[in-house]
Amino acid sequence: MTQAAFSDLDVAHRMADAARAAILPHFRTTSLSTENKLAGGFDPVTVADRAAEQAMRAVLAELRPADGILGEEFGAEPGTSGRTWVLDPIDGTRGFISGTPTWGVLIALADENGPFLGVIDQPYTGERFCGGPEIAMMTGPLGERPLETRATAALEDAILFTTFPEVGTAEERAGFERVSARAKLTRYGTDCYAYALVAAGQVDLVIEAGLNAYDIQAPIALIQAAGGIVTDWQGNPAHQGGRALAAANSRIHAAALELLRQG
Repeated sequence: MTQAAFSDLDVAHRMADAARAAILPHFRTTSLSTENKLAGGFDPVTVADRAAEQAMRAVLAELRPADGILGEEFGAEPGTSGRTWVLDPIDGTRGFISGTPTWGVLIALADENGPFLGVIDQPYTGERFCGGPEIAMMTGPLGERPLETRATAALEDAILFTTFPEVGTAEERAGFERVSARAKLTRYGTDCYAYALVAAGQVDLVIEAGLNAYDIQAPIALIQAAGGIVTDWQGNPAHQGGRALAAANSRIHAAALELLRQG
């Protein structure tokens, strides 16, 4: 088959499949070694991270050689098409090395306007969340079903997820805590899986800080396709990273944004 015979979603699925195959042999093994990418602090990387990104890049070299690539482990590679695949081979490496199933593979396709196709894949549970033009769907152990965000309007009824206090400044944590104080339930430390749960209609809000482009672009496209909204803490586009507010709908987004802006 020719390159053109594969849709962008086909290519994303092939990358997710390749990443699964590269990652799963390393998950919950006693022999997995970890390197720290930070001189001060802890930002782990494993052979699984690097192998997964290399596997995804190999798919793109075959099927989308004109597209650019931005990946966490191997950086940027320019293209000529005006489109860029944004890859995080394991979002949540801290969870990965701890054995929790809350990490995931992030795949986004972006143009000059930002990401428009996003995939969050959880290889261990077999769940894949896809959002883009004319698709908002997940597959998993219970089969396939459409994705649709919740209609929660009041913060007092909201479920909020975050990685605070692990990341962010004291000022940023204070902003998060203003929203958390109003929310019905706050849960911590689920990395990209929290964004997938927003798209799946299980969670209302995710509030984060200190993000990179490869952390947020797949969640943006996925959540928007499912009916939600993702911005920074001022209501502006968040696809370059930094602070992010993901919300199930515009009403709950506005309520949380008002509190975040008070800082």
